[in-house]
Amino acid sequence: MLQRVLTVALNAYREAVRARVLLGLAGVAFAVAFYSLIVGSFTLRDAPRVVADLGAATVSIFSIAVAILIGATSLYRELEMKTILPLLARPIRRSEYLVGKFVGTMTVVVVFVMAEAGLVLMMCAVLGGRSPAVVIGVALALAVALAGVAIRSHQMRTFAPIPWAVAMLVCGFVLSSVAPLERSLVLSSAALTMLEVMIIASLATLFSSFSTPFISSLLTVMTIAVGRNADSLAKLPPKVFGSAISGFGKKLAMVWPNLHVYTPARPLLTGEALDTSLPLYVAQAGLQSLAWTVGLLTLAAIIFQRRDFT
Repeated sequence: MLQRVLTVALNAYREAVRARVLLGLAGVAFAVAFYSLIVGSFTLRDAPRVVADLGAATVSIFSIAVAILIGATSLYRELEMKTILPLLARPIRRSEYLVGKFVGTMTVVVVFVMAEAGLVLMMCAVLGGRSPAVVIGVALALAVALAGVAIRSHQMRTFAPIPWAVAMLVCGFVLSSVAPLERSLVLSSAALTMLEVMIIASLATLFSSFSTPFISSLLTVMTIAVGRNADSLAKLPPKVFGSAISGFGKKLAMVWPNLHVYTPARPLLTGEALDTSLPLYVAQAGLQSLAWTVGLLTLAAIIFQRRDFT
């Protein structure tokens, strides 16, 4: 079972990495991260904070966009081109195929988050006092290594971004030791982003199991909008909205994925909040993400199992 899931996941990852739209999103995300340096230059002493905050927000926003894009289109493309029929004719369950697609989507997102977070950490390192020559040298060395692998081996071109993203994150982590608060914020925000994207990717997979890419994307975006405001829905004042709407908001917040958990306040992300432990908070958020992911994928598998492709 595991081998079949991994095979589907690798194929899904390979297809996603080759998509020009994904490469365009990655390019825009890197450009926005660099733009944060311009914004930070207008501040006197808060440049590292501005770059870390904007960089973490960039990682979150574009990771969600990548998850929606791949999750909503990957499965539909297989159905539209009828390439799923010979695959399902083999000894593989539909649920395994669906989980494989989800794992492939998450692999792409994890690679993207690590690379983007590594870049933001390197910029924080420069602003924190690390020698720009050292940081730029490391970044150029990693870029040349990736380009060299891509040129020499066509087969490794697809999978080379995985170790490259890991190297970016590790180098960024080491170099940003001169900016501990910003490093804590970027790393914890990246971890919470991946947990949030797990829910979003499973939502996109669920909707794509019975709908078109446009409807799947729309439903996923609406779910994100409600989930990010779940805490506000649970606290609607009856005097302003009425008892009926206030009660509906509380019930909706109870059954809806609370994505606000994955965007906490800055003091918690930097470890400055004395009343909350950051590792414990991330662990609790991870358990919630895992529960929602398993439940949504199970529902998606049930729907996909009953779908007629003819």
